[in-house]
Amino acid sequence: MAAEGDKMLGGRLSGSTDPVMEMLSASITYDQRLSEVDIRGSMAYAKALEKAGILSKPELEKILSGLEKISEEWSKGTFVVKQSDEDIHTANERRLKELIGDIAGKLHTGRSRNDQVVTDLKLLMKNSLSVISTHLLQLIKTLVERAAKEIDVILPGYTHLQKAQPVRWSQFLLSHAVALTRDSERLGEMKKRMNVLPLGSGALAGNPLEIDRELLRSELDFASISLNSMDAVSERDFVVEFLSLATLLMIHLSKMAEDLILYSTSEFGFLTLSDTYCTGSSLMPQKKNPDSLELIRSKAGRVFGRLAAILMVLKGLPSTYNKDLQEDKEAVFDVIDTLNAVLQVATGVISTLQINKGNMEKALSPEILSSDLALYLVRKGMPFRQAHIASRKAVHLAETKGIPINNLSPDDLKSISPLFGSDVSQVFNVVNSVEQYRAMGGTAKSSVTAQIEQLRELLKKLKEQA
Repeated sequence: MAAEGDKMLGGRLSGSTDPVMEMLSASITYDQRLSEVDIRGSMAYAKALEKAGILSKPELEKILSGLEKISEEWSKGTFVVKQSDEDIHTANERRLKELIGDIAGKLHTGRSRNDQVVTDLKLLMKNSLSVISTHLLQLIKTLVERAAKEIDVILPGYTHLQKAQPVRWSQFLLSHAVALTRDSERLGEMKKRMNVLPLGSGALAGNPLEIDRELLRSELDFASISLNSMDAVSERDFVVEFLSLATLLMIHLSKMAEDLILYSTSEFGFLTLSDTYCTGSSLMPQKKNPDSLELIRSKAGRVFGRLAAILMVLKGLPSTYNKDLQEDKEAVFDVIDTLNAVLQVATGVISTLQINKGNMEKALSPEILSSDLALYLVRKGMPFRQAHIASRKAVHLAETKGIPINNLSPDDLKSISPLFGSDVSQVFNVVNSVEQYRAMGGTAKSSVTAQIEQLRELLKKLKEQA
């Protein structure tokens, strides 16, 4: 239990704090992750205090030197956290006082932990989002380049988990790449929106010392300055937006993981995952479990839970800062770590898996071309609705006879429609099938090639924004 005299913020309250309350209130166990950005913010603020006449030049130099020493201690792992350190801000200030004496007490002049912590969090997130963007773009690039390499591979496409129409393997890979480009775009947009400096807003009313906030903005590399101090210390829109886009990104990764899990089962057999990203069973020797993909799938729920939690925290708060906002940091840190891990693992899975082309071809059973039979009649002049009915009749007739649809005789087909001719045999060819989807976005080779080129160009633009 910290005695009153040991507390950085002692003076107003009498007596000691309940030790359980101290444990509940303290955030130093996790927010020490902000140590470097907290020091960076303090250095900028010290310079602003010197310009405002609060610090002399020698005092500024002493403070900056002390902060550099603290930064070195954090980087070397020699900084000693004490029981009285409630959070990273008080820990750094306490250590600064130990190093340079009472001059350290001037550093917090006009500054509140309210504007300090939101500034720290934004600084950390700006750096972290750039790393996440890099990992995300690498995953997209891996999908695109694999699609280019294996463009001639065809497999069944599924709706309702039932065989639907043949598609190129590349079309499947690109479907996930395209979804991820939207996530990348959202990350870039969010980085721009959050790039607003809150430091200099004080506790809620602003800064009374004519602090040069433009100097702070420049020192800390923000694009603009917050417009309203009461909003600046309490807004966590950037946290919600980050957790929201992270949730959507994880949903996209979960969908891709689920597809790959299914395709890697013996029931499908379309692909084989690298042993690097699988585990065995503690009981069944034959098992090869796709743990990497299952973990990606499960982490989507974890990230969504973080979003739901912070939304519930925010929805009941009055204006300006409240201690409830302490919940933001653990959520952000956890999701940053989760995204960095799953994106790298997903890239590894995609780059190392092996496709089983033979099994994909075997799965292209003739009934998957039933819609092509309808299109054949459409091209003969039959209205689509009628052609669809005729094709369904052909499917039913084949099932009744117990034969594949492509084994129906010419007489069988003519009994359904006189428009069926000898050229109907061309319908039952999967290459011909995929090649008819030449419209933009389709699965014909020309269309898929165009998608690849467009995505390569988009990747260049996204890389510039990362």
